[in-house]
Amino acid sequence: MQQLHHILNEILKSNGADFYKSRVPEYVYDNLRDGFRPRPYQQEAWGRFHFFWNDYHRKPEGVPTQLLYHMATGSGKTLVMAGLIIYLYGLGYRNFLFFVNSTNIIEKTRANFFDATSAKYLFADRISIGGKPVYMKEVDNFQAANPDGINIVFSTIQGLHSRLNTPKENSLTYDDFEEMKTVLISDEAHHINAETKKKSELNTEEAEELRSWEDTVNRVFMANQENVLLEFTATIDLSTPQIARKYSERLLFDYSLRQFRRDGYSKEVKVLQADLPPFDRAIQGVLLSQYRRKLFESHRQRVKPVILFKSRTIKESEQFFDEFVTGIRNLQVSDLEKISRFHQDTAIANVFRYLATNHISLENLITELKEDFSEEKLISVNSKNESEAKQLAVNSLEDEANEYRAVFAVDKLNEGWDVLNLFDIVRLYDTRDAKSGKAGKTTMAEAQLIGRGARYCPFRISDGQPYFERKFDDDLTHELRICEELYYHSAYNPRYIQELNTALEDIGIKAKQVMEKPTERKRGARKTSRSGALAADESRRYNQRTYGISLETGYAKSATLFDDGGAVAVNTGKETCKLADFGIHIIRKAISKLDFYTFSNLSIHFPNLSSISEFIASDDYLGIIKLDVSGLPGQLESLTPRDKLVVAVRALEKIAVTIAAETIHGKEHAKVVFNNG
Repeated sequence: MQQLHHILNEILKSNGADFYKSRVPEYVYDNLRDGFRPRPYQQEAWGRFHFFWNDYHRKPEGVPTQLLYHMATGSGKTLVMAGLIIYLYGLGYRNFLFFVNSTNIIEKTRANFFDATSAKYLFADRISIGGKPVYMKEVDNFQAANPDGINIVFSTIQGLHSRLNTPKENSLTYDDFEEMKTVLISDEAHHINAETKKKSELNTEEAEELRSWEDTVNRVFMANQENVLLEFTATIDLSTPQIARKYSERLLFDYSLRQFRRDGYSKEVKVLQADLPPFDRAIQGVLLSQYRRKLFESHRQRVKPVILFKSRTIKESEQFFDEFVTGIRNLQVSDLEKISRFHQDTAIANVFRYLATNHISLENLITELKEDFSEEKLISVNSKNESEAKQLAVNSLEDEANEYRAVFAVDKLNEGWDVLNLFDIVRLYDTRDAKSGKAGKTTMAEAQLIGRGARYCPFRISDGQPYFERKFDDDLTHELRICEELYYHSAYNPRYIQELNTALEDIGIKAKQVMEKPTERKRGARKTSRSGALAADESRRYNQRTYGISLETGYAKSATLFDDGGAVAVNTGKETCKLADFGIHIIRKAISKLDFYTFSNLSIHFPNLSSISEFIASDDYLGIIKLDVSGLPGQLESLTPRDKLVVAVRALEKIAVTIAAETIHGKEHAKVVFNNG
């Protein structure tokens, strides 16, 4: 289906690897920032455009030119845009419209193009083409544009639609595009393809896009036959037949995240699944982050690793922010010992080995963490109207003056976030949204976020090493290897990881390894939360005296997303105990946490009950209850009082469900729960 791309690939094979790169005019390189070394694939991206414009025998004539760059997140699309702006100026173009879905991306790109003090500024200090100086300027419209300069309008897609269809004085109008040729640059271009999908496939949001964005863009694009539309995206659904047909003669360059990784320009991506509650998984991320910081410092590298804590909703993100602040403030040695107890992951083991080798006590480490991850070094970016200061902060996390160590977000950073020193993403929820074997919207966004985090954080420890490429692919045991890896922390959920792999394949990564862990949980089971939410297999029929409980084992194991691998089995088993073995004080405390177990409510179900004490101790009630506990060998015996309380609450939640069900089913009273009556 992708005829243009296929033809250009065949030409490349016939003429050698440098065929396109050799066609790039020197003035393109001369006018990019001194010290920037465009990578080979970026040079090829420019060379393909040069070939298409000058020599492609099937280039349409008498109509506007539309081309797509499908390039991996983090591969430097904005630099490719900058080079094309310079080249197209040489072809006589002066007016450029940059439009995108997000204001955050506009601010980032504006800094790339105009803020010469920014470390991410892309152009030379002085632009000169044909021996003449060229000045770049941001403008609101093209009516008074400099005919000898580079004039750029920045706009969101929504803003563009509004400005063109409700024009005001000195605003952009459709006439601007009819009277002079224009280059339209669309970043995150998948947002303007709503109309290309079948109408039956459109959701409400896409239907709104259909009425505005794509129609407006098409009208602007078609206003002048010399217009050029350059689309850039890392995420476009070429598996949709309508979109594949649309781009069959427009896909100029396809550089996947898989190829980006193979070329050594990305971090290696690993998924660390852990059977732990969210806060403890967050602490794993904190440990790895601080470990990397110490490794960088030991090699005299000024790199500050950053963590992203990703929540499902803004409310949950705000709640976890508060939980994290409190948890770090009250962090204890026992919390870190819990992490080290049952894990089976080499990276986690290396953290504790490093601490021991360097005589760093857990008490001293906790002191560091309380300082490095204090509230003033955490930033939440969830509002649609974040302050400019926050936007600048999250886009400058690499700066030495920026002290933020952790970012809390839902989806504000899924697109347009340029960050190199992100090494850990902690997924704080455990939901799935796949349908009919196809990854859902949330999972696709998560895959895109992983791609964004996979940008390589450049460093070198010797003069002969490449700066922007991985250095330890052939030395995986080197201590700095973890500084070339992005860890995606998730709850233990093999089905979700399968769906994530599918999503990663869809955006250009072939990720086959799926870790399987045999447990007693059945399909449909819901795992407990930190607060003690129901952890039962609701479809399983336990007898009325015995209830199944699955412990959070603390098991943690990472897998490289790009490698094939066999299943990893964990030696789990079952042990049986009586609920009463936990002790009356534990059970009484657990009961106090559940509204169902007030004496007034219990009396409705058990008319002959005389007291809460009888309910706890008597073999007519809780005294007879047994628990089938699934977990690691010996884990039941090693439970702390806090762990026992969590298990007791889970068991009592399940018992409450059964009691209520028996009452609803018309039993004389619910004592059958305990005597199989």
